[in-house]
Amino acid sequence: MKTFLTSALAATALPLSLTASIATPALAADPADCASPRFSEVGWTDIQATTGAASLVLKALGYTPDVKNTSVPLTFIGLEQDDLDVFLGLWMPSMKGMVQEKLDDGSIDEIRANLEGAKYTLVVPRYAHDAGVTDITDLDAHKDQFGGKIYGIEPGNDGNLLIQQMIDADAFGLGDWTLVESSEAGMLLQAKGATEGKEWITFLGWAPHPMNTKMEITYLTGADDYFGPNQGGATVHTLTRHGYAEACPNVGQFLKNLAFTVESEGIIMGGIMDHKLDAEAAAKTFLAANPTMIEPWLEGVTTLDGKPGLPAVKVALGIK
Repeated sequence: MKTFLTSALAATALPLSLTASIATPALAADPADCASPRFSEVGWTDIQATTGAASLVLKALGYTPDVKNTSVPLTFIGLEQDDLDVFLGLWMPSMKGMVQEKLDDGSIDEIRANLEGAKYTLVVPRYAHDAGVTDITDLDAHKDQFGGKIYGIEPGNDGNLLIQQMIDADAFGLGDWTLVESSEAGMLLQAKGATEGKEWITFLGWAPHPMNTKMEITYLTGADDYFGPNQGGATVHTLTRHGYAEACPNVGQFLKNLAFTVESEGIIMGGIMDHKLDAEAAAKTFLAANPTMIEPWLEGVTTLDGKPGLPAVKVALGIK
């Protein structure tokens, strides 16, 4: 098995790490009240990874990011009420029902897609798939083997809401099934125990995430009306409070540049989950091994005091 660092080094060929010419930085820094951007972090390892990477770079630029642990619903409220500045984890289309009205009325700004090629829907172990459970319509015929339960993550998140909608509508015959809510860690612990015992279980799965290599799982087809087509194919977007990118144009430019790949996020997440690193340390390990990835992130971006951003970040990360 590759070590974390070896995997990180292998990722240098990722599409988003292609070098780009560095634009001339702006001459003016952000106003003083932009010095502590407030990020929402909702307890998912992928958002820990991306928020950790963003915070690491912003600290190297002289900012003091304020990462607030909260829930998805409270994140949208916080952005709308100007209590939060940035959220890197808008999963679409699964979160569309939670946020589209706020995007349409301009109370929250969508900056860019920061991850393409993600996916998010129900999964089963490979042995259940091989036994005939390939589509969500296959679940109810095997209700007894699954115990009539679908395992989700924390209450209020979009995936749980979609599962509950299916149950409430008796979609796919799931009307008498039960949603079991806990947390990402709690759900994965349940799934790990079940798969080790060859028990049947269905739960929320997504990529990027180390679960895809730690367990032999298969994404179910058939839930397009709920999780979107292509087995929950998803794009993750960056959100800010309304007008933030204009009020803090230097951080705004960084957010407009910031993008990841499924592979790069997976490696940073592996550092967090497998090597017990905090998010910034995992991001630093990856970025130090893949220095070209930060170059497009810092095009047109300065330090807080208006100096060129890329050299400052390279110094902070120990990159020559």
